[in-house]
Amino acid sequence: MKEFFIKLGNNEIYKKLMKEPITYVAGAVLLAVFQIAHFAIFQHGWGVSTTFAHWGAWLFQAMGGNVNHWSFFADEKTQATLANGLIQDGGTIRNLGIILGALIATLYASQFKIKKIKSIKQIIAAVIGGLLMGYGARMAMGCNIGALFTSIASFSLSGWIFGAFLLVGAFFGSKLLAKYFM
Repeated sequence: MKEFFIKLGNNEIYKKLMKEPITYVAGAVLLAVFQIAHFAIFQHGWGVSTTFAHWGAWLFQAMGGNVNHWSFFADEKTQATLANGLIQDGGTIRNLGIILGALIATLYASQFKIKKIKSIKQIIAAVIGGLLMGYGARMAMGCNIGALFTSIASFSLSGWIFGAFLLVGAFFGSKLLAKYFM
């Protein structure tokens, strides 16, 4: 069995697919193909952040809360999603697949590292950044996948506007990060 893995590791096709990073063009083509396949199969665009809102609602309900009268969760489709449960939600399966796929890709590339936290400022910056990104994704009714990638693929002007403001936010965010948290 050990010989098989040694042979596999020396195989040129294996090295090309699993060890070397793909080009930006290949990544863009793969994203476009997956976007088209997703739309053809599910009849709607790809999204990520709405599922995180559902996860929060399921967690809140598990702790005894009730989100049924909150405007975001009030429509029939969302109520059905919450009633069906976490594992029955396609968005949950896709998000878990993204997380697992990223872990596997990192392991294949031998890039997995647990890094030491340098200071409390890093934790504060990460928490504030994560909260702002989550809040922004809900206010925009989508993250960079739903509001940018899916919108642009659907020929929507809103995707280009979102992209422009994403660049502005990234510029100012990086300046604030460098000034106050590095």
